Amino acid sequence: QVQLVESGGGLVQPGGSLRLSCAASGGAFSAYVMGWYRQAPGKQRELVASITSGGSTDNADFVQGRFTISRDNAKNTVTLQMNSLKPEDTAVYYCNIRRIVGGAQYWGQGTQVTVSS
Repeated sequence: QVQLVESGGGLVQPGGSLRLSCAASGGAFSAYVMGWYRQAPGKQRELVASITSGGSTDNADFVQGRFTISRDNAKNTVTLQMNSLKPEDTAVYYCNIRRIVGGAQYWGQGTQVTVSS
């Protein structure tokens, strides 16, 4: 059974940094895109960034060079380094893996990121 375990998140002041990590287990993930989504109160869940096993990335416009996604294929982990955080980045962040062919996907439990002074 596929499981995604997230770590990181928390409270940070504007301009600060946080690092989110997600470890996948229970399968082989070379054919999966790994990524992060977020959902703020009253808003729809939206893509933050994703990465293939080959290293191709897809970033939301609001990332604007502030966030960096990386992936360790040997460890089945995906990491989101978030710098220059803004209050509008406050949301629950979810790890996601999605099979490229077939579209099967799995979600982590979510981790809260709060940017506030």
